[in-house]
Amino acid sequence: MIDTHAHLERDEAGEVLARARVAGVDRVIVVATSVAGAHEALAIADEHDGVYASLGIHPHEAATAGDAELAELSALLAHPKAVAVGETGLDYFRDYAPAADQARVFEGQLALAAELGKPVVIHTRAADADTHAALEAFAGTVVLHCFSSPELLEPALAHGWYVSFAGNATFPKAPELREAAARVPADRILAETDSPYLAPQPVRGSRNEPANVMHTLAVLAAARGDDPAALAAQIDANATAAFGL
Repeated sequence: MIDTHAHLERDEAGEVLARARVAGVDRVIVVATSVAGAHEALAIADEHDGVYASLGIHPHEAATAGDAELAELSALLAHPKAVAVGETGLDYFRDYAPAADQARVFEGQLALAAELGKPVVIHTRAADADTHAALEAFAGTVVLHCFSSPELLEPALAHGWYVSFAGNATFPKAPELREAAARVPADRILAETDSPYLAPQPVRGSRNEPANVMHTLAVLAAARGDDPAALAAQIDANATAAFGL
């Protein structure tokens, strides 16, 4: 099994990854949300087998990101363990960066992904229409991270985007996410923790980590009527295809 989206601290990564392996999670994609974080994500990937990095500038960081940061990000993405651009996207739920800056940095990273031939990992919150519009012109591989926007399900199905589900899909008050998971084609579904956030229901309230993706897997399998082991193998194969692992 693979956790396709986790935020890890370098000094804790060894212990966290050991617990993941015990749980049956043998690959993890560590995700950066800033240029400084990209350096740390690559260091973690270099230090641990089965760990890869997705490097991006989060929309919350957009106000202070300019051409220099995008150029540095581009250079870092040449690393052999850098498998995707992101997370990037739009977030209008929190007023941490002006919408114009978010759009500028998002478009810059979509251009990088197109230029480098890498998939793009999308963060979107309260910005579905603008996110959809921005992705319409992007011909590469799209991963909708921590899927929580049912309005984007139809575009995802139409365009063949990957849809990744996190611990919030296990919450009792999120039946719409389980319904969405049941509709995603077998070759386009992914699972993640988004750790340390969004611990799934059986461990809700605790600090999330990659081992807990197994709880989300169980709920996704139940929603789809799949055998959990078979779905784990399918998700692992999907991640290999999506991220070129």
